Amino acid sequence: MSVLFSTLSYAITPITPPTKPSITAPIDLVKVDKSKRRMYLFSNQHIVKSYRIALGKNPKGHKQREGDQRTPEGRYYLGFVSNDSSYYRSIHVSYPNQRDIEHAHKLNVDPGGNIKIHGLKNDETHSANYIQSFDWTNGCIALTNDEMDEFLALVKPGTPIDIEW
Repeated sequence: MSVLFSTLSYAITPITPPTKPSITAPIDLVKVDKSKRRMYLFSNQHIVKSYRIALGKNPKGHKQREGDQRTPEGRYYLGFVSNDSSYYRSIHVSYPNQRDIEHAHKLNVDPGGNIKIHGLKNDETHSANYIQSFDWTNGCIALTNDEMDEFLALVKPGTPIDIEW
């Protein structure tokens, strides 16, 4: 019994990983779901990107006053970008709005302010994955530094942001 061997020729094609889809349409809305710790970027009513976020240390409920460590809820707008603070890059959120100011006035408290979407603290030594596994801000919305760079490349000042529980 003889065994016939044939020589086959195979073309070797390198396998390349899939590339991330590029977002070509402008982001026209940012939504934050505080209960899920997620932020979604929308374009033409479609989610085109989502992020895992960290919130204020006392995240449940709407921000009432300065120092309550809550992330506000409602419709706001993204404002100026800052590259010079205690945190990696950031973009301002228009809290407090007129309704927030009036409510705080009724309670005879300062509504607070300086709410931002930002990266990690500049002197942070723990891994981003560890830091983002719990709520650690004073009321802001936090992303990793790489995500913050991507966010700022995709989302422009003036974009509305809806924050909900």
